[in-house]
Parts: sequence; structure tokens; C-alpha cells
Amino acid sequence: MISVSGDVYLIIGGNGFLGKVIVKLLIEKVHDISEVRLFDKVIQEDHVESLQALVGSRVKLTMFKGDLRDKEVLQKACQGVTCAIHTASVIDLWGKVSKEEMETTNVEGSHLLLETCIQQNVKCFIYTSTVEVVGPNIRGDPICNGDEDTDYISEQTTLYSKTKYAAEQLILRANGSPLPNGEQIVTSALRPMYIYGENSRFMLHDLDVGIINGNVLPRTSRKEALVNPVYVGNVAWAHVLLARAMKEEDKKRIVGGKFYYITDDTPHMSYSDFNHELMHFLGLSIPSKLPIPLLLMYFIAYIIDMLWLLIRPFIKSVPKQNRHFLMILNTKFTFTSHKARNDFDYIPLYSWEVAKEKTTTWLASVIQERREFLNKK
Repeated sequence: MISVSGDVYLIIGGNGFLGKVIVKLLIEKVHDISEVRLFDKVIQEDHVESLQALVGSRVKLTMFKGDLRDKEVLQKACQGVTCAIHTASVIDLWGKVSKEEMETTNVEGSHLLLETCIQQNVKCFIYTSTVEVVGPNIRGDPICNGDEDTDYISEQTTLYSKTKYAAEQLILRANGSPLPNGEQIVTSALRPMYIYGENSRFMLHDLDVGIINGNVLPRTSRKEALVNPVYVGNVAWAHVLLARAMKEEDKKRIVGGKFYYITDDTPHMSYSDFNHELMHFLGLSIPSKLPIPLLLMYFIAYIIDMLWLLIRPFIKSVPKQNRHFLMILNTKFTFTSHKARNDFDYIPLYSWEVAKEKTTTWLASVIQERREFLNKK
């Protein structure tokens, strides 16, 4: 176990896909935590019960139900906290969420949380960012095994990437800010690749699409458009290790104010082929080629985008595809985690073989339920 003395961890988004795993690893791997606090808009009772059974009386568990923009609840949640891990955000690549909602939650909410942490003498603040704050840019320029020093013309082309980048930067700039008790806050950000694993709603969506399509997964990305997804357990582990480094005098000076890409040994492949790799055993197949040439797909997406801008004020639905999403799916975009390993000893906790087994076991456990649900719709 990692040795930590009496720390109080606050996990914002603690009931979410990533937050749940961070909480579990903190309880299992970190010694002498006095309390773990979960802050989320929704608190699932079954999740709370499973955590209580895991910790017994060894660690105090506290739940805070609230919104990031609720100053009063944040003040209560942050009192006495040693380390805040901020995983919560509104994720939207399709334009379903309003600009106001994205900005007030992802940027203003993060800013309010940061200010509250500083007021309450929280020593460490970790922000869960995303590789999308880098790109791909509008030209689809590729990156092959990039790192934090890779020269790339980044363009945040969606509200999601813009708001995540804005929040990341304001949090990194706050590193070293004075606390009322005379100490300084240490802030860092993690930029994981596309996160997969048990309970991923994006994987469930892709599974549903394949079932609806007659057990055929749609090919939306070229085979050559390699990316390197990362298992949720390894992303959670990176948060735990970074929190440890922030407590050590020699390392907190290194990690403070920095961002880090988080990857693991998941094979590099396209998004479409990755889905097939994890779902083919369920009887789902995938075409070998895109249904139409990629340039034509971009042209159609462009026309749809233009039409949608004209009719958006009058309808609530949004297109299932857009140019930016096509760019993400069809651009080679891979990174390494060498800097995270050098600066705070990040080594993936789960191998690809274990991550694949855990993910496919979960998929096998839910497919019948998904088939029945979709048949009723």
C-alpha cells in the first residue's frame, strides 16, 4: 500500500465512470486515509453500499450531493480536505448541450471549485483534462507517439474542447497560489486518451448501435487512423500516483503546474477496430472499409453542419455526425506517458490482457439486457 497519513480526499464526480474507480483504488491502495468524500449531482445508493462494505470502519465515507456551481455545498465539501480530484464535466461532442451550460459547468464551476479549495487550505488539486484539448486540429494533422513537448498547432474546435482547455489552464496557472494558512496549493492536470472499460456509456452506445444494425458495428474510421485508448483503471491509478507525488517535497515542485498525457499498453488501432476487438466475441462484425470515401463523408458532414446551423433555433435534435467528430475518428493521434513515468512514477496498474478481460466480461454481462431494452423501444 501507498503510505499516506490521515489524508482527506474529495472526488468531484465521484459517482461517475472514472470517479468510481479512483475512489475504489484510493480505498484499496492507499494507507491511512482518514476520509474519502464523493461529490456528485447524483449519488447511487448501491454504489455507496458497495463502498461501505469495502472500507468497513477503516475509512470514513461522506457523500455530498450537489452541483459544481453551488457555492454553499462546495464550501462544506472542501472543509478539511487534503487533496481534491476534479473529474466532473459536461461531455458533448455533438452540440446537444447549450453553450451556457457547457461554460458555466466546465469553466465557471471549475473556477469556483478551485477558489473554494484555496479558501479552505486544500493543498493539492488534480484536474482530469482530456487529449481533446490538443486536437486533432481542423486540418487533421496527425501525431505519432507525441508527448508534452510535441510541437502541434492545437485548435479547440468544439465547446467541449474549448471549455476543458480553459478550465485546465486556469487550474494550472493557479499552481503555487498562497493559501490562508501560509502554504501554497499544488495543481496539476492529466490528459488521458479515450477512456474505455466497465460501465463506459460510450461503449454501451456503440454496442447498442451494433445491435440495432443487425449485429454489425458501423465503420466510421479508417484502419490507418491509429489511436491509443487507455483503460479506466490505469487512468484512475495515475490520479492516485500523482496525488502521492504532490505530497513529497522533491516531487511536488516537479509536477506542480504541469499537464501529463496518460496512456497504457492498449494496442494502437482505429476507434472502429478497437470496438470490434472488444465486441467481436459477442457476435458483432464490422465492414473492412468505410461505406463511402472519406472525402465524401467530410463533404456530407459539412453540408449537414451548415443546414443544422440554419434550422438549429427551431429543432431540438442534433446530427449524429459532424466534421469534428469525423476528424477525431479518422486522424492518427497517439501519445506516450514517458513524462508521467519520469515525474511521478506512473506505470499502468493493469496490463492490456487484464483490461481486455475485465472489459469484455462486463460487455458479456450486459449484452442480453441491452438487446431486451432495444427490442422494447
